[in-house]
Amino acid sequence: MHAIRPGRSRRWWCRVGLVLLLGVGGVLEAVRAQEMSFEDYEPRSTLVVKQTRLTRAKYPFVDVHSHWWQAGEMSEAELADLVREMDAMNMAVLVNLSGGSGERLKAAIDRMNAYAPGRFVQFANIDFDGFGEPGWTERTVAQLREDVQHGAQGLKIFKNLGMYVTDPDGHRVPTDDPRLDPIWALCGELGIPVLIHTGDPAPFWEPHDRFNERWLELKERPRRKRPPEPSWEQIMAEHWNVIRKHPGTRFISAHLSWLGNDLGRLGTLLDELPNMYTELGAVLAELGRQPRTARAFLIRYQDRVLMGKDAYEPSEYHVYFRTLETDDEYFDYYRKRHAFWKLYGLDLPDEVLRKIYYENALRIIPGLDASLFGGS
Repeated sequence: MHAIRPGRSRRWWCRVGLVLLLGVGGVLEAVRAQEMSFEDYEPRSTLVVKQTRLTRAKYPFVDVHSHWWQAGEMSEAELADLVREMDAMNMAVLVNLSGGSGERLKAAIDRMNAYAPGRFVQFANIDFDGFGEPGWTERTVAQLREDVQHGAQGLKIFKNLGMYVTDPDGHRVPTDDPRLDPIWALCGELGIPVLIHTGDPAPFWEPHDRFNERWLELKERPRRKRPPEPSWEQIMAEHWNVIRKHPGTRFISAHLSWLGNDLGRLGTLLDELPNMYTELGAVLAELGRQPRTARAFLIRYQDRVLMGKDAYEPSEYHVYFRTLETDDEYFDYYRKRHAFWKLYGLDLPDEVLRKIYYENALRIIPGLDASLFGGS
């Protein structure tokens, strides 16, 4: 029997130890992989397909949904940067929906128009403080008329109406409250559109569980979870009823009227309400996951849909261009909490792109400079 030399014995045990460590390490890695959060899961696709990188829209476009709360205080350097970014993307006109009212609105109009005439549009806003008190409606109508005289080219209504605004008795004010009718009527009289945002995505009213498509968004933004009453259906019914009550006023129902996931229902509303338009702000991912249905919808309702983005970030517009203009397959949206799925390009015809990008806006928003779009 041969004795094992001490040096050889140590080497043998080192090898055994290394094997054990590697085995344990592999097990730990496997355990960690199973414990990985949904937010951390970012698989790299192995799919080999055409990739089209667009940084500029095919046609000049109007972004009808942007927010610049301090527009009247922007420095010349800030405005220069903004216009340079707009030019790079082929954005001809940016609509600021957060212009405010009174002196704040005038400051925004004067500041932005002085730097780049024709490139910026300001929509007025309404102050709902004191709603329901004697004289509130009359004062608000007079202020809106004055705001339009000073250069406002539309009215933006935020989602506080219908959800949070209350009257002096503490009751929620529905969007179709008759005390607001003179405001909508004035917009029709003055020929300005109302871009109106009501409610939120319907899953915000659903249980925050494993079946909810907005689970991640509600986890990251828990304040977006809504109580069961008033229901999503009730809030949106009030929204559509305003449009129904005022056929002489053009309404742009924001965010595809929160029906990007049900284009058949949205089409039915557009058929019923000829004064209703809509826009693409923050809902592109709904279209990109149903490319055939979305393409058919946008072709059919090409006169009723406008380009809108909502949050301003130049690189994110590139995903809009790619989705609307190309036939690319299986590419990422830019915000996981809005869409954990992949997008597919709609490959829209040129005539549809032109209408969505700028022609519809030229018809609906007064005072746009047609020369910015090649004299269209």
